[in-house]
Amino acid sequence: MTDPVSDRRTFAIISHPDAGKTTLTEKLLLSGGAIHLAGEVKARGANRRARSDWMKIEQQRGISVTSSVMTFERKGLTFNLLDTPGHEDFSEDTYRTLTAVDSAVMVIDAARGIEAQTRKLFEVCRLRDVPIITFVNKVDREGRDPFATLDEIADTLALDVVPMNWPVGLGGQHEGLWDFREQSLTRPDGSLHRLAGLDDPALEGLLSAERLEALREETELAAIGYPEFDVAEYRAGSQTPVFFGSALREYGVEALIEALASFAPPPRPQPATPRAVAPEEPNVAGFVFKVQANMNPQHRDRIAFMRICSGTFRRGMKLKQVQTGKAIAINSPIFFFAQDREIADTAFPGDIIGIPNHGVLRVGDTLTEGEAITFTGIPNFAPEILRRVRLLDPTKTKQLRTALNDMAEEGVTQLFKPMIGSQWIVGVVGQLQLEVLISRLQAEYNVAAEFEPAPYETARWISADDPATLKAFMEGKKAAMAEDRDGSPVYLARDAWELNYTAERTPAVRFTATRERS
Repeated sequence: MTDPVSDRRTFAIISHPDAGKTTLTEKLLLSGGAIHLAGEVKARGANRRARSDWMKIEQQRGISVTSSVMTFERKGLTFNLLDTPGHEDFSEDTYRTLTAVDSAVMVIDAARGIEAQTRKLFEVCRLRDVPIITFVNKVDREGRDPFATLDEIADTLALDVVPMNWPVGLGGQHEGLWDFREQSLTRPDGSLHRLAGLDDPALEGLLSAERLEALREETELAAIGYPEFDVAEYRAGSQTPVFFGSALREYGVEALIEALASFAPPPRPQPATPRAVAPEEPNVAGFVFKVQANMNPQHRDRIAFMRICSGTFRRGMKLKQVQTGKAIAINSPIFFFAQDREIADTAFPGDIIGIPNHGVLRVGDTLTEGEAITFTGIPNFAPEILRRVRLLDPTKTKQLRTALNDMAEEGVTQLFKPMIGSQWIVGVVGQLQLEVLISRLQAEYNVAAEFEPAPYETARWISADDPATLKAFMEGKKAAMAEDRDGSPVYLARDAWELNYTAERTPAVRFTATRERS
C-alpha cells in the first residue's frame, strides 16, 4: 500500500499569454491518460467535453482569465493541476491559486523570452515561496540563444538555474533534445535514443556533423557554467530546473511530467494561526482559495474550491466554518475536470474539492473538524482602477447587484459602497478585468451595462489603534469614505498625491494596500 499524501503532486501552470500554456496543459493531461485527443479535453463520454479555458470570453480571446482545476492519475501518482489566468491583470487570482499548490511550472516562449507580465508572475511565485520548474516552450521555432534565455530566467528569479536538457538546433531546424541526466537524445519524430554519452559514436548517425559539434560545445559550456541539480535546493526555492521543449510537438513534455513526479514536493505544511498545519495530522482541515459562480449557467451554481491540508476527508462530513462557528455538512463534494465534475467520496491532503453552496462559503474561509485555526496568506489587493457601473436597462438593478456581489465574492472585482451616495464603485487590478466583467454581466446575468469614470483613482483600507481616532478620521473625510463588502472602512483617494498627503498628515491612521481575507 502506498501513502496517499506522498503520492500527491499539486501544482500550478503559469505563463503570459501565447506562451503555450493551454497546449502544455492538454499534453500533460494526454500524457496522464486524462484525455484521448489533444485539443478536446474529454471527460465522461463523447457528449461531455470540457476545456481548461471554459468561459466564453476565454475561448473567444484564447487566454485564461480564471483558474481551473484538473485531476488525473499517472503511474500511481495523483496530479492536481491548477491552470491559472494567463494575463497580468489577473495576477491576484494567480496569487490566491498559488496558496493552494505545492509547486509551479512556469512556461516561457523561447522566442519572446521574459516579458514584463512574466516578471510579475514570477514575482507572485516568489512571494508565495513556491518552488518553480521552468519550461521553455516552442524551441522548434525561431528563437533566441538558450544561454540568453537561461540568463534571463536567473536574473528575473534571482535563483540558480539548472538546464535539465538542451535543444539541438533552433530556428525551425530543431534536431532533438539532449537529456543531461539520462544521457539520451529525443528526436523530432519522438524516438528516444539512450547513449553512453556525448562521445557515443551512435550520435554521428543521428545528428549532422555541424549540429553534433555545436551540441558538444554548448552542453560542455552549460555543464561548466551552471550548478548541478539539487532536489533539496529546488524544493527550498533556491534553484529552478529548466526544461527546453515544444508542447505542440511533444518535445520535452514527458521529461517535464517525470520531473514533477520525481522532484516536485508532496503536500507541505500550510501556514495558519495559531500554528501551521501538517498534512500528516489526522483531523481534516482546509481552506477556500477560490469561489466560482455560474460554472453551469443553467443551474446558477456557486462552487467553493477547497484545498485539503490535513486528514482524510469523506463525503458527508460536517466541518466547522471557523469564521462563523457554524457546522456545514458537505454532502456533495466534487472533483474537477475543468468545467466537468464528479462526486468526491474521499479526498486527501493536496486534493482540491468543490463544495456547492449558496454564498455560505467565501474566499479565505477555514473548514476544520472543530479546531479553531485559521489559514493565512490569502489577501485582497488594493485596486488600481476604480469605476462606476451604469445600467443600460434601469429595470435590471436587482440583477446587477446580484452579479456584482457574485463576482466580488469570486475575487474578480472588489466592491465599495460610499458613505455618501448610493452608487457602488467597482475596483479592479487591470483593464482586462473590466472587459471580463462586462462580458460576464451580459452572458451570465443578461445585464447590459457600461462603465463610467469614478472621482477616485485608488483605494486603501484604514485602521488605527485607537477607535476614536479612526472614527474622527472617517467623520472628517466622509466624502472620501466607503466600506468594502465585509464592512471594513476604505479611504478613496483622487490620486496618489492625495493619498500620500493624507497619510503623512494622519500618522495615527494606517493605510494598507492589502487586507487578509480570513
